[in-house]
Amino acid sequence: MLWNSLELLFLSITIKNVFSIMKISRLLIFVFLLSPIYLLAQTKEVLFTVDNNPYYTDEFVRVYKKNLDLVKDDSQKDLDKYLELFIGYKLKVEKANKLGLQNGSSYQNELKSYRNQLSKNYLNDSKVTNELVQEAYDRMQQEVRASHILVLVDEGASPADTLKAYQKVVAIKKRLDAGEDFVTVAKDASEDPSAKDNGGDLGYFSAFRMVYPFENAAYRTKVGQISKPFRTRFGYHIIKVVDKRANRGEVTAAHIMLLKQDENGPKENAKSTIEEIYQKIQQGENFESLAQQFSDDKSSSVRGGVLQRFGSGQLSSEEFENVAFGLKEKNQISTPFETQFGWHIVKLIEKHPVGTLADTKAELEDKIKRDERSLLITNSLAKKMRSKYSFTKDAKVIGKVKSVVTDKIYDKSWVMPDDFKEVNSVVLTLNKDKKVTAKPFLDFINNSQKGTLTSKPTSKLVDELFEKFTDEQLIAYYNENLENEFLEFKYVMDEYRDGLLLFDLMEKEIWNRAKTDTLGLTTYFKNNIKNYQWKKRFQADILSSTDLKIIQKAQKFLKKGKSLEYIKEQLNKDGKVNVISKSGLYEEDYDVLSQFKGLTKGVSTILTKDNYYFVVQVTDEKPAGAKELSECRGRVISDYQQYLELHWVDELKKEFTVKVNQDNFSQIKRQLSN
Repeated sequence: MLWNSLELLFLSITIKNVFSIMKISRLLIFVFLLSPIYLLAQTKEVLFTVDNNPYYTDEFVRVYKKNLDLVKDDSQKDLDKYLELFIGYKLKVEKANKLGLQNGSSYQNELKSYRNQLSKNYLNDSKVTNELVQEAYDRMQQEVRASHILVLVDEGASPADTLKAYQKVVAIKKRLDAGEDFVTVAKDASEDPSAKDNGGDLGYFSAFRMVYPFENAAYRTKVGQISKPFRTRFGYHIIKVVDKRANRGEVTAAHIMLLKQDENGPKENAKSTIEEIYQKIQQGENFESLAQQFSDDKSSSVRGGVLQRFGSGQLSSEEFENVAFGLKEKNQISTPFETQFGWHIVKLIEKHPVGTLADTKAELEDKIKRDERSLLITNSLAKKMRSKYSFTKDAKVIGKVKSVVTDKIYDKSWVMPDDFKEVNSVVLTLNKDKKVTAKPFLDFINNSQKGTLTSKPTSKLVDELFEKFTDEQLIAYYNENLENEFLEFKYVMDEYRDGLLLFDLMEKEIWNRAKTDTLGLTTYFKNNIKNYQWKKRFQADILSSTDLKIIQKAQKFLKKGKSLEYIKEQLNKDGKVNVISKSGLYEEDYDVLSQFKGLTKGVSTILTKDNYYFVVQVTDEKPAGAKELSECRGRVISDYQQYLELHWVDELKKEFTVKVNQDNFSQIKRQLSN
C-alpha cells in the first residue's frame, strides 16, 4: 500500500505493523503524532469549498504548522503544493462520505474503539496512578510461574450462562481441594485448548504480561498454593503458583537459526549444517557474518542475527529464552540446540536488569494507561466528576425501580419486567442538560448480577447500585464532552475520523481494485515491462572458507567434477569445518557474485572478501530478460495501486466542484511568511 510522502505528513499518520497483546481487526493502524500545535492568531475563514461544503483556514494552518518540522526538504513546504494535497485529501473524504462509508458498522466500531483508547489519556488520577506504578514496580522484581484452569464465559454472558460457568469452576475447585492433581484436572476440565498439552502451564511471567485480575491472583497466591476461583474478561480461573524467582530482566541476543523445514518440506541436513556453522565459530569465524550467510531468520540475519530485546514469557519458546538467559558473559555463544522451530546458536549481546523506579516510571505509566488498571483510575475520577458537574436524581422513579427488583437478583436470576411503565422516565439529570432514563439503570442492575451482590434488602442494594450508576454516567458525560474540554482531543479525533475513512476508501477504490482488476493489471504490466526485468542469473554453488589453501583445494575438486558432499568429506576432517557452501539460482549482483568479474559457466577464480575466500561453480546461466507477471505479481500490484492513486484525484476533481478563496489563501501566505 503506497501513500504519497507529503500526504502521510499531512495526515499526521504513521502506518505500522502491530505486534501486541491486543487483537486488532486490521493489519495496519493509524497512530497520530501528538506534537505541540502552534496556531497563528487569525479568524476562522473559509479556505475552500467542496460542493459548497466549507473547509477553514485554521485547520489548514494547524496541520501545516504541525508537520512543518517533519518534511524532508524545502520543496515540500511550498504552500501551493500543500494546498493541492490538502484539497486532494478532503476530496477523498468527501467521496467516502458520498459512498456512505461513515455509516459502516466496521468503521463506527473502529472509530469508537480508537476514541476509547485515546480518552484514557484524559481519564486520569495522579494519586491512584502513582500507587499503581509502585505496585507494578514492586511486582516487576519477581517472575511468577503459574498454571491455570479456565472456564470460559463472555463478559456479556447472560446470568444463566454466567451462573453455569461459576458452578462449573466451583466444582473444579472442590476436586482440587479433595486432593486431585492440578495438571490432571487441567487437562480434563480446562477450556483453555493448550491445557491438553501443557496441563495449564503458563511459564514464567511478570507484571503486565497477564490481564490485571489474573496478575493480582498470581502475585497474591503463595508458591505451591491454589487460588480461589476468580474472574477475568475471559472467564473464571483457578491458578496454582508453581514458583517465584527474581526477575531476570531482559536480554539482547543474536542467533543463527536453521529451520527444520521450509516450503519444500523437512530439511534433513539442518542439524549437521548448524553443527558445521558452530565448528566455524569455534575456529574463530565471525558470528555476524555466518548469521548473514546462513540464518533462516531473515528478519534478524541482516543485522548479524541480533534480535529485539526480550524478557521471560515474551518469546514462543521457553527453551530459547532459557539458553539466552543462561549465557553469563557478553559475546558468550551457546552450543547448538533445538526448539520446536528449528536449530539455533545464540550469542549474548547484553543483559538488561530491571531499572530503578525513576528510570522506569514513565514506561510504567504508559503501560498502566493501556492496561485494565486504568479502570481503577477511572473510578477515582468519578469522585472528581461529582464535584465538577451538578446532578439530580428522581427519587420517585428510583422507588418504582425498587418495587420491581426482587430477591432473585441474589441468585443471578432476576429479569427486568416487560411491563415496567417507568422505563422511559428520567431517573438522573446531569449538568442540567443530559437526561438519563430508567432503562439504562435497569440494564445496569441486570448486568450487575454477573458479580457478587450481597447487600440486603433489595432497596438498599438498589440505592448502592444507583450510586455506582451515577458515577458511571458522570464519567461517560465527561468522556462524551472531551472534544469540548480539550481542543487537542478534538483535533486528533477529527484527523483519525477522516484518516480512517480514507483508509476504507483506499481499500475499496484502489487496493482491492488493483488486486481484482486482472485486465487492468495485465495491461499496466505490459506497458511498464521495462520495470520488471531479471538481471542475468546463475545456477551456482558458492563455497567459502577462511583458509586460502582450503579454498584452493575446493577449487581443484570442483574443476575435477567432484560433488559438494565429496569436497566437504575431504576438507572437513577431525571435527573441523573448513569449507561451507550454499547453492541456488542467483541474480548476478547477489552477495559475493557481484564481486566476480566475467563470471560464466564453470569454476571461478578465487575471491577474497572480509577475511573469507570464495569460489563459485556455475552450472547454468539464464540471460537477462523480462519477468513473467507471476514472478513479480506482488510488486506489480503495488505499483499499479500507486498508478491508480496518482490519477484518482483528477477524477475526483471532475466529480466534485472545488472553489478556493484566493484572498484568504493569500492572507495565510502572508502570515506564514512572517
